[in-house]
Amino acid sequence: AANRNDFKTAYKLWLPLAEQGGSDAQLNLGSMYFNGQGVPQNYKEAVKWYRLSAEQQHMHAQFNLGAMYDFGQGVPQDYKEAAKWYWLSALQGYDLAQFNLGEMYGQGLGVPQDYKEAVKWYRLSAEQGHAKAQFKLGVMSDQGLGVKQDFEEAYKLWLPLAEQGYAQAQFNLGTMFYNGQGVLKDFELAHMWFNLSDFNGIRSAAENRNLVEKKMSPSQIK
Repeated sequence: AANRNDFKTAYKLWLPLAEQGGSDAQLNLGSMYFNGQGVPQNYKEAVKWYRLSAEQQHMHAQFNLGAMYDFGQGVPQDYKEAAKWYWLSALQGYDLAQFNLGEMYGQGLGVPQDYKEAVKWYRLSAEQGHAKAQFKLGVMSDQGLGVKQDFEEAYKLWLPLAEQGYAQAQFNLGTMFYNGQGVLKDFELAHMWFNLSDFNGIRSAAENRNLVEKKMSPSQIK
C-alpha cells in the first residue's frame, strides 16, 4: 500500500501488526510519523514506534532512534543515547550507523574522542560502499588522524569518488595536484579537478582554479 503512496491504507494495515509486536511494522509506523505520511507529523510518536522496534534489535530502527537523539527530534538531544543506538545498529553491520558512529568518535560526541575508533567504523562503513565513509577515511589518512599520515592512501580513496562526481573529493584532488602531495605536481590536472569541483557546487574551487591558471601557459588551459 505504501508503494502506491496510499499511506492511510498502509497505516491501517500496519497498526495492528505493530501493536502485536511486529518490528518491521513498528519501524514503518515510526517512519510515517516522522515524515507525516498518512498521519500528522509527530516526532514523539515516531520515537515511540522506533523504540519498540529498536528494542527488538531491528537495526534500522536502532539507527533511526539514534538519529532522533542525535538531532533532538521528539526527545531531548542526547549524544550519549545517540551513540548507544548507533553502536547497537553498527554492530549488526548497518553502514549508515557505522558511519555516524565514526562521526561521533571523530568529534567526541557522546563518547570520548578517539580517532582510531573513528577510523575503524569509517572503514567498516566504507567497505560496504558508503561514499561519505570512504571520503572521511581519506581525510583521516590525509591528516594523520587515527592512522599514519599517508597522502598516497588519501589519493587512492578520493580518486574513485572524484571520478563518480563527489565534489569535495574533486576539490581535494585539485589541491593534491597543485601542491604535489601524494601525487606528482601537475597544474593541468589540478585545473581539471578544481573545474569539475566548481561545476559540482564547491564555491572556492573557482578561486583555486583561477590561481592555478596563473601558473599555466595558454596552451595548457583547455
